Amino acid sequence: MKVKVSRKAHFNAAHRLYLPEWDDAQNESVFGKCNNPHFHGHNYELIVSVTGDIDPQTGMVIDMKELKELIKMEVEEALDHKNLNVQVPEFKSLNPTAENIAVVIWNKLRPHIAADRELEVVLYETPRNFVTYNG
Repeated sequence: MKVKVSRKAHFNAAHRLYLPEWDDAQNESVFGKCNNPHFHGHNYELIVSVTGDIDPQTGMVIDMKELKELIKMEVEEALDHKNLNVQVPEFKSLNPTAENIAVVIWNKLRPHIAADRELEVVLYETPRNFVTYNG
Protein backbone atom coordinates (compact mmCIF):
# COMPACT_ATOMS: atom_id res chain seq x y z
CA MET A 1 0.00 0.00 0.00
CA LYS A 2 1.55 3.28 -1.18
CA VAL A 3 1.08 6.37 0.97
CA LYS A 4 2.19 9.93 0.21
CA VAL A 5 3.39 12.07 3.13
CA SER A 6 4.19 15.76 2.75
CA ARG A 7 6.02 18.52 4.57
CA LYS A 8 5.55 22.25 3.95
CA ALA A 9 8.39 24.73 4.19
CA HIS A 10 9.18 28.20 2.96
CA PHE A 11 12.09 30.42 2.04
CA ASN A 12 12.54 33.96 0.80
CA ALA A 13 14.87 34.68 -2.08
CA ALA A 14 15.66 37.24 -4.77
CA HIS A 15 16.37 36.53 -8.40
CA ARG A 16 16.46 37.97 -11.88
CA LEU A 17 15.24 36.13 -14.94
CA TYR A 18 17.42 36.86 -17.92
CA LEU A 19 19.71 35.22 -20.40
CA PRO A 20 23.08 36.93 -20.87
CA GLU A 21 23.26 35.87 -24.51
CA TRP A 22 20.06 37.84 -25.25
CA ASP A 23 19.95 41.61 -25.65
CA ASP A 24 17.99 43.82 -23.24
CA ALA A 25 14.96 44.05 -25.52
CA GLN A 26 14.57 40.28 -25.85
CA ASN A 27 15.05 39.72 -22.09
CA GLU A 28 12.47 42.43 -21.37
CA SER A 29 10.05 40.98 -23.91
CA VAL A 30 10.24 37.43 -22.52
CA PHE A 31 10.76 38.00 -18.78
CA GLY A 32 9.09 41.40 -18.24
CA LYS A 33 9.22 42.68 -14.64
CA CYS A 34 11.10 39.52 -13.61
CA ASN A 35 14.05 40.83 -15.66
CA ASN A 36 14.64 43.75 -13.23
CA PRO A 37 18.44 44.28 -13.24
CA HIS A 38 18.22 45.12 -9.53
CA PHE A 39 16.49 41.77 -8.85
CA HIS A 40 13.15 41.11 -7.17
CA GLY A 41 12.04 38.65 -4.51
CA HIS A 42 9.46 36.02 -3.63
CA ASN A 43 8.20 34.33 -0.51
CA TYR A 44 8.43 30.78 -1.84
CA GLU A 45 6.24 28.04 -0.39
CA LEU A 46 7.48 24.49 -0.76
CA ILE A 47 5.75 21.14 -0.38
CA VAL A 48 7.99 18.07 -0.38
CA SER A 49 6.21 14.73 -0.66
CA VAL A 50 7.57 11.22 -0.26
CA THR A 51 5.53 8.25 -1.45
CA GLY A 52 6.18 4.66 -0.50
CA ASP A 53 5.05 1.66 1.47
CA ILE A 54 4.31 2.03 5.15
CA ASP A 55 7.08 0.41 7.19
CA PRO A 56 5.31 -2.38 9.12
CA GLN A 57 7.50 -1.79 12.18
CA THR A 58 7.41 2.01 12.47
CA GLY A 59 4.09 2.64 10.73
CA MET A 60 5.75 5.43 8.72
CA VAL A 61 6.73 6.03 5.10
CA ILE A 62 9.49 8.39 6.29
CA ASP A 63 10.29 9.91 9.65
CA MET A 64 8.88 13.43 9.39
CA LYS A 65 11.58 14.74 11.75
CA GLU A 66 14.19 13.51 9.29
CA LEU A 67 12.33 15.08 6.36
CA LYS A 68 12.06 18.37 8.26
CA GLU A 69 15.83 18.39 8.93
CA LEU A 70 16.65 17.39 5.37
CA ILE A 71 14.60 20.27 3.97
CA LYS A 72 16.19 22.65 6.46
CA MET A 73 19.76 21.58 5.60
CA GLU A 74 19.45 21.10 1.83
CA VAL A 75 16.91 23.77 0.87
CA GLU A 76 16.33 26.43 3.50
CA GLU A 77 19.97 26.92 4.44
CA ALA A 78 21.00 26.93 0.77
CA LEU A 79 18.30 29.27 -0.56
CA ASP A 80 16.69 31.32 2.22
CA HIS A 81 17.45 35.06 2.12
CA LYS A 82 19.79 34.58 -0.83
CA ASN A 83 20.14 36.21 -4.20
CA LEU A 84 19.77 33.05 -6.28
CA ASN A 85 21.66 34.41 -9.31
CA VAL A 86 24.64 35.58 -7.25
CA GLN A 87 24.87 33.40 -4.14
CA VAL A 88 23.66 29.94 -5.20
CA PRO A 89 26.15 27.95 -7.29
CA GLU A 90 23.48 25.99 -9.18
CA PHE A 91 22.20 29.23 -10.73
CA LYS A 92 25.51 30.67 -11.89
CA SER A 93 24.67 29.37 -15.37
CA LEU A 94 21.03 28.34 -14.94
CA ASN A 95 18.14 30.82 -15.16
CA PRO A 96 16.40 30.70 -11.71
CA THR A 97 12.86 30.20 -12.97
CA ALA A 98 10.38 28.45 -10.67
CA GLU A 99 10.77 25.37 -12.87
CA ASN A 100 14.56 25.32 -12.51
CA ILE A 101 14.40 26.05 -8.77
CA ALA A 102 12.04 23.07 -8.28
CA VAL A 103 14.40 20.77 -10.19
CA VAL A 104 17.42 22.01 -8.20
CA ILE A 105 15.56 21.36 -4.93
CA TRP A 106 14.55 17.87 -6.09
CA ASN A 107 18.16 17.10 -7.05
CA LYS A 108 19.39 18.29 -3.63
CA LEU A 109 16.87 16.07 -1.79
CA ARG A 110 16.83 12.93 -3.97
CA PRO A 111 20.16 11.43 -2.78
CA HIS A 112 18.88 11.51 0.81
CA ILE A 113 15.57 9.72 0.18
CA ALA A 114 15.47 5.91 0.01
CA ALA A 115 15.60 4.65 -3.58
CA ASP A 116 12.29 2.77 -3.16
CA ARG A 117 10.49 6.03 -2.30
CA GLU A 118 9.10 8.53 -4.82
CA LEU A 119 9.93 12.21 -4.33
CA GLU A 120 7.78 15.15 -5.43
CA VAL A 121 8.52 18.87 -5.08
CA VAL A 122 5.80 21.51 -5.43
CA LEU A 123 7.12 25.07 -5.40
CA TYR A 124 4.82 28.08 -5.11
CA GLU A 125 6.43 31.25 -6.39
CA THR A 126 3.22 33.17 -5.71
CA PRO A 127 -0.07 31.93 -4.23
CA ARG A 128 -1.34 31.38 -7.79
CA ASN A 129 1.82 30.30 -9.65
CA PHE A 130 3.41 26.99 -8.81
CA VAL A 131 5.31 24.12 -10.40
CA THR A 132 5.51 20.41 -9.64
CA TYR A 133 8.50 18.16 -10.30
CA ASN A 134 8.66 14.39 -9.79
CA GLY A 135 12.04 13.61 -11.29
